[in-house]
Amino acid sequence: MQGICLLGATGSIGQSTLDVIAKHPDKFVLISASANESVEKMADICRRFKPQRVVMGSQKACDELALKCKDLVISIEWGEEALDSIASDSAVDQVMAAIMGFAGLKPTLAGIRAGKRILLANKESLVTAGKLFMDEVARHDVMLLPIDSEHNAIFQSLPQDKKGAHKQDVSKVILTASGGPFRTWGLKDMSQVTPEQACKHPNWSMGQKISIDSASLMNKGLELIEACWLFGITPDDVEVVVHPESIVHSMVSYLDGSVIAQMGNPDMKIPIAYGMSWPNRIETNVSSLDLVNIARLNFEVPDLERFPNLKLAADAWFMGGTAMAVLNAANEIAVDAFLNRQIGFLDIARVNEKVLSTANITAVNALDDVFEADGYSRRLAMNMISRGVFA
Repeated sequence: MQGICLLGATGSIGQSTLDVIAKHPDKFVLISASANESVEKMADICRRFKPQRVVMGSQKACDELALKCKDLVISIEWGEEALDSIASDSAVDQVMAAIMGFAGLKPTLAGIRAGKRILLANKESLVTAGKLFMDEVARHDVMLLPIDSEHNAIFQSLPQDKKGAHKQDVSKVILTASGGPFRTWGLKDMSQVTPEQACKHPNWSMGQKISIDSASLMNKGLELIEACWLFGITPDDVEVVVHPESIVHSMVSYLDGSVIAQMGNPDMKIPIAYGMSWPNRIETNVSSLDLVNIARLNFEVPDLERFPNLKLAADAWFMGGTAMAVLNAANEIAVDAFLNRQIGFLDIARVNEKVLSTANITAVNALDDVFEADGYSRRLAMNMISRGVFA
């Protein structure tokens, strides 16, 4: 029986993780869970799964949840220290790191330092502090399994041993992108995009932030950086292809000309279950792939003029140091501004580019360097947006 700490329980990854736990009560038990302000959803989780500990994002949410669950024997806490505590709890075997954004970094590191298996669904942790993060993984000899469908697909397509995947005889990694809802739109139409349109992904059901990132291809840019850290490669070793069907989740090309791909219907329960059960496989209730019904699989080269965020991510990787944390921070602020109708859709990339070219990029020697770069870049982006000086 594996004890699970679910960081980000009320999001789409969290809900799919709970589906896997419910499907296999003989294999997994929910020890702890966290959410930000989603009190009603967390109350439902508490009643269904009865975790030992729950952490909320504020005192107010904590108090509200305590009232709703007063008949249950559950420790209800709030704040960053409590998050770190549940991720490192001795009763936990696996940490599902599904908190979106930069906020997921510290508790994930706490889980690593406690020697837990890390199921990484928070790409920002690697984007912002990749070298420090991977150094901690190596230092504590923990198993790190990627949960993003693309990285999970690469992991599955690489040679493996008891310690995980390795890149023996690999010539390149092929990272697939759906292209998002505006794959065929021109720049003129894209300039008029609304938050509602950008949040309607054609294949996946996701939260607002990741949906906007997918629409702007920033999500693929962050995944490019994540792949580099996970698999010990550079952007020159990665080919990004647009694959609108989202059936081939990613591929690995080998020196002999072979290409191995991981395919499946677009459902996050597949990579989640694989990560939780690795090196074995378990049932997920996801229907098997019907290739005859699909009939065609299409692939395109991404248009970097319409989707410049992908190039910005590669640029940030090669700049090194705090550049990736700077880009991630700028993007989080820009996406929030777009959702609040302060800027247009195309302005997201403009803000990102302006902040990346303006910020002072420094070396990352400690976690404080990352937090300092993150805070500075957020303030810089907010100032640019308020003054309208990012174009």
